[in-house]
Amino acid sequence: MIKDITLGQYFPMHSFVHKMDPRMKLLFVTSFIVMVFLSNNFISLGFCLLVTAFVIAISKIPLKTVLKGLRPIILIIAITSILQIAYNEGGIVLVDIWRIKITSGGVLTAVFMALRISLLIVMSTMLTYTTSPTSLTNGLDRIFAPFKKIGLDFHTITMIMTIALRFIPTLIEEVDKIMSAQKSRGANFEQGNIIKRAKALIPLFIPLLFNSIRRAYELANAMTCRCYNGGQGKTTMNALKFSYRDYIALGSVAGVIASVILLNIYCGEYNAEFTFGITV
Repeated sequence: MIKDITLGQYFPMHSFVHKMDPRMKLLFVTSFIVMVFLSNNFISLGFCLLVTAFVIAISKIPLKTVLKGLRPIILIIAITSILQIAYNEGGIVLVDIWRIKITSGGVLTAVFMALRISLLIVMSTMLTYTTSPTSLTNGLDRIFAPFKKIGLDFHTITMIMTIALRFIPTLIEEVDKIMSAQKSRGANFEQGNIIKRAKALIPLFIPLLFNSIRRAYELANAMTCRCYNGGQGKTTMNALKFSYRDYIALGSVAGVIASVILLNIYCGEYNAEFTFGITV
């Protein structure tokens, strides 16, 4: 399970998405997240699914890698779906045994919520898959640069976010090493009840905490030795410039927003009793 966490990892490739300006990628992902939340029927959400599949295809990121990133949140998706099935009583009753009552509205809502969560996670991770931490920091700096005129310095915030994303794969790798070392000493992380499993994790978290603190001090010392003083006088090796790819992406963002709004208007709002505009 630890190795399945791919958040924060960057896969260097030569694709259309990789070569886009990080500012445009941030705009596209933010707009897509808003559109997923605004989607109120299966048709508009299905359109968002097609957009996600197209982005994955042109990014050249293997589908297996993308799906692998969903494994750590399967439990969250399952719990959300079960709650929707248990408490939504709209539509036709499919199962009514004792106190268990499952309706078509509950099942459809569970599918709708599971698909929505999956799309949000996949598109968010695509941003880190196709954008290096340095490019992401530069993009955020340029986006929030106007706020410096009113005394708000977002460089520190963007630097913290970038460092956090950068060290997620490192921490995952370190957790895997510590678990292997503890297992070789007889530790068991997979057997017993919840309390025993929680106690078994103590020998895992203590060395991880100490190593994380040590790495933070080493990073701070390295930044001090290189005379790092925040965003003041900061320059970049590669200047950010919009290319034809970014203008294509900008047009795509406008097209996705318009399409989702039109689908929401003409296909109606999804609820427990309606799907694709047809009464259940």
